[in-house]
Amino acid sequence: MRSDAKIELRKLDKFNYRDILKLKVAGDQTGFVANNAISLAQALFHTQAWYRGIYHGDTAVGFVMLDLDMDKPEYYLWRFMIDEKFQGQGYGLKALKLVIEYVKNLPESTEFLLSYVPEEGNPKGFYEKQGFIDTGVMEEGEVIMKLEFK
Repeated sequence: MRSDAKIELRKLDKFNYRDILKLKVAGDQTGFVANNAISLAQALFHTQAWYRGIYHGDTAVGFVMLDLDMDKPEYYLWRFMIDEKFQGQGYGLKALKLVIEYVKNLPESTEFLLSYVPEEGNPKGFYEKQGFIDTGVMEEGEVIMKLEFK
């Protein structure tokens, strides 16, 4: 990826959702994140779901979905994936930084939560590099991490 490559989080609509459905993680990562068709189906029934395609120019490279509970408030990274063809090129890092900035600016935002499956090959190290720390809590077999905002 060029250092000046622009990444954007784009709303999905009837014209671009198929781009997101075509994306997939590498075979050894399938146990860490649901496929995008399942995520979009879940989003239809969860009013708190906020989701975007991750685009580099006109190319879909990934998908992100948040669970935004404005009543608590609690903000959670529900899904985050970069297509296997685009991994290792900096797209995930740039996209996650955009997501973090978005969450920082939500009402009463003090922290950002996520979880990961504690198996070999998990993304824990990637999230730690962005400042997320383990909370010591496990939920449904996943480790909860958080990023605190000062």
